[in-house]
Amino acid sequence: MSNKILRTGLLGEHLSHSFSPQIHSYLADYEYRLIELAPEELGPFLQKGDFDALNVTIPYKKDVIPYMAALSDTAKRIGAVNTIVKQPDGRLLGYNTDYDGLSDMIDALRTSLSGKKVLVLGSGGASRTAVTVATDRGARAVVVVSRRGEDNYDNLHRHADAEVIINATPVGMYPHNGEAPLSLAAFPRLEAVFDLIYNPARTALLMEAEARGIPCQNGLLMLVSQARRASELFQNCEISRTVSGDIAKKMQFDAENIILIGMPGCGKSTLGKLLAEYLGRPFFDADAELVRAAGKSIPDIFREEGEEGFRLRETETLAALGKRSGCVIATGGGAVTRERNYPLLHQNGKILFLDVSPDELPTAGRPLSQAKTPQVLYRERLPLYHRFADVSVPVCRDVTENMKRIKEALGI
Repeated sequence: MSNKILRTGLLGEHLSHSFSPQIHSYLADYEYRLIELAPEELGPFLQKGDFDALNVTIPYKKDVIPYMAALSDTAKRIGAVNTIVKQPDGRLLGYNTDYDGLSDMIDALRTSLSGKKVLVLGSGGASRTAVTVATDRGARAVVVVSRRGEDNYDNLHRHADAEVIINATPVGMYPHNGEAPLSLAAFPRLEAVFDLIYNPARTALLMEAEARGIPCQNGLLMLVSQARRASELFQNCEISRTVSGDIAKKMQFDAENIILIGMPGCGKSTLGKLLAEYLGRPFFDADAELVRAAGKSIPDIFREEGEEGFRLRETETLAALGKRSGCVIATGGGAVTRERNYPLLHQNGKILFLDVSPDELPTAGRPLSQAKTPQVLYRERLPLYHRFADVSVPVCRDVTENMKRIKEALGI
């Protein structure tokens, strides 16, 4: 059957934010649509068979099983189906490619589970996939931690020897950014942390792993890789595993905010607008958003509320902007003076420090730049800019040259 006429799609109940159509568009040129069904519509749709192959997401991964003529071994063991392929005689075969996706995610971090104690957080469908993969990979123990199970968040001390953690809960997923199912401090032997969440790119759990120097991975590669395997089943062909990494890298760049930090007057807003226009992204100026929300100017806020009042407003603004995806964001010059702002920006962002000589900086209309010389402010803040930044970009007063340097830093 030609790819051109394959009728495929994603079956679920609420699908408005699904990345699946985008991923499958990179994999092949078949039709791929979002099919939202109420529970009572599921059976009639599957029996009518107006499709060639499907992906299945929550809440129907179990509910579709009675309509399958046969299940793959993996789907049987996990007890869930996320891929359906209709045979020429109309029979439906059920597979589970989440297994393949998680396997590729683990391989990407070059982590061996053999002989390791693995904690799986959560007891839902994703948890069963994680347990099956970990067991197949020779884990010496696989412990499922749930809120009310025998192993729960009140007796984690029993598992302080865990070497791998897989988060299969939605804790920390957008819009509840900043939450974590547990602290990693209780696990001194940890070698790897996997979080199946991919929005935000770095959950609080992953940021703690980063801070502790523990190798970690989010769930985007799993999402892409399970789709790659599903596409192989759709088309009865092989697709190189390297394709998953290529697609995930592109999607990560597209979803990642580009955040500009630097001294007041270094050109963050001007360059941010130009970069956003070049990339076709929304642009947000954090100071402008703060002023809009406050209904008064920054000098007025400083005069009426002091610097602490301004910084509190700034953090609120950055918390809202940091949850967004695929934007260019210019921050205020002093955003780096509050450590609490770092995870807000880092969770979904690549942070660029625009480093300019303080001798070239203006001071008009900038309260702190008038209270302290740019040279003094620069010396105080330089270590903070380096602490926040993923990349430092030397800039000058030539906008064209600065744009060239920023593009080079981003690899675009």
